[in-house]
Amino acid sequence: MISIKESTYDDIKDIQSLWADEDVMRYIWPGGLHETEEAVKEWLDRFISARPKQNHYSIFEDGKYCGETQYRIDEETGNASLDIKLLKSARGRGIATQALAYSIQEAFKNGAVDLWVDPHPANVKAIDLYHKLGFVQKEMPEYVIAMGEDPTLYTYMELEKNDFSLKLEDAINTIEDDNKKEMLKKADSYLKRRSSN
Repeated sequence: MISIKESTYDDIKDIQSLWADEDVMRYIWPGGLHETEEAVKEWLDRFISARPKQNHYSIFEDGKYCGETQYRIDEETGNASLDIKLLKSARGRGIATQALAYSIQEAFKNGAVDLWVDPHPANVKAIDLYHKLGFVQKEMPEYVIAMGEDPTLYTYMELEKNDFSLKLEDAINTIEDDNKKEMLKKADSYLKRRSSN
């Protein structure tokens, strides 16, 4: 069973290990990112103090830590950045799809207009997953570049709420696992209710 929860100080050691994992970080921080417990706590404090406009989630499968997902809504544009990192042992089983669907749902619920990601072009699996969820490749906007993102290094992709709803419905219809299907149905139902308000 997959569970996704708001990260707390209890998750700091897992987050540290995830970031230090060379395989996890190969596209964004070769060799892994080695942060102290205090540095991760300060970083997490920024998410905790800004909830719900930004949030960080820890992902578990049957109680075992798998990775993280997060979103941050930009106050000026209303657009939100989205990210996910999974341990190698958690990949290829639909965990990323579930976690991203949850994070996307939460970002839209908390006021995001659109979402964006910027995976490394060599991270083909991530790009394919983002496409499946409805993200479309576009030119990186100036406000994202001003935040320090480099359009020559990353593939910028955006997702609109309506596109996500349609892709989520497609995803539900292809899933065999009843638990996964139920979780995605709930996300789809929620988005339909929100868009009718």
